Amino acid sequence: MKERELTHLEISDLCRELSLLLHAGVGLGDGLALLSEEEKEGRNKTLLENMTRSVEEGGMLSAAFEESGCFPVYVTGLIEVGERVGRTEEVLSSLARYYERRDAMDRRVRSALTYPAILLMLMLVVILVLLTKVLPVFDEVYASLGGHLSGVAGGLLLLGRGLDAAMPLLCAVLGAGAVLVALFSLHDGFRTKLLSIWRKKRGDKGVSRKLNDARFAQALAMGLSSGLPLEEAVDMSAALLKDVPEAAARCKTCRELLEEGESLSKALGETGLLPAASCRLLTLGIRGGSGDEVMEDIARRLSEEAQLALEDQVSKVEPALVLVTSVLVGAILLSVMLPLMNIMTAIG
Repeated sequence: MKERELTHLEISDLCRELSLLLHAGVGLGDGLALLSEEEKEGRNKTLLENMTRSVEEGGMLSAAFEESGCFPVYVTGLIEVGERVGRTEEVLSSLARYYERRDAMDRRVRSALTYPAILLMLMLVVILVLLTKVLPVFDEVYASLGGHLSGVAGGLLLLGRGLDAAMPLLCAVLGAGAVLVALFSLHDGFRTKLLSIWRKKRGDKGVSRKLNDARFAQALAMGLSSGLPLEEAVDMSAALLKDVPEAAARCKTCRELLEEGESLSKALGETGLLPAASCRLLTLGIRGGSGDEVMEDIARRLSEEAQLALEDQVSKVEPALVLVTSVLVGAILLSVMLPLMNIMTAIG
């Protein structure tokens, strides 16, 4: 059975600690042993002990990562390249920074999807209580005064009675919705599967497109700074988008253009993996011998733009939900209160 992959934050912490230990002159075997001794009993401790044993028996660090089954292909592949070119410490440091950014971005996405869902459910509960519990009370008041609800209020009363009759089903639906929101927020596996299904359908449009481009640019920048050949860097970066068919197709086209002899910046521009302005900047950087540094700067800017776009969408969703639900609640109250004021005025 395949082991559950570590979270982005766990990968970032492990890579950073190993990088610091290597920088301090500690061997890989000794470094993994130190980390396993500091870990409490549990899955991660067993994982580190197995990796320590593999490295001390003469195995490569990348092989130990791969054999564990707890790391993405991108991690094991890039560490293998780092070992091959003698830059294991730099690769581990790059992986730590990359997955730290991924964790921050994922938390923003999770917050963007979870909070509005909770807010909408609470507002639906308020409206449901008004329709099924409050309106019937006003109808009884009208009946005692010799009148009855009509117009919008009467229609809402009929709707409320219908909802009251279907209350068990509504409670089950709201309960299921609450469970789904809780699972999405707290269960990594459920959230991953749900987001994977969504990515296959609409995972390369709007803000998602910006997020995909940022992920690709971050991975490409890390690959280039680690000494990875262009084709391999693109292949490794494309592996992060394999669950988004449209994005994967763009990566495949970019790879084909590189094989035909196109420059990296032109291939990225023609496939839309990078904006035109970023491609021009990358061209100048490559000519000046600082392509990897320029690519890192582009990746950082695209990541910031994607995060700002996501936050902008969230800032629009929340006020829209509040406005719509507030209007509905206000309309329900006014449809009841205005006729009641007319009756009170007539009595007075």
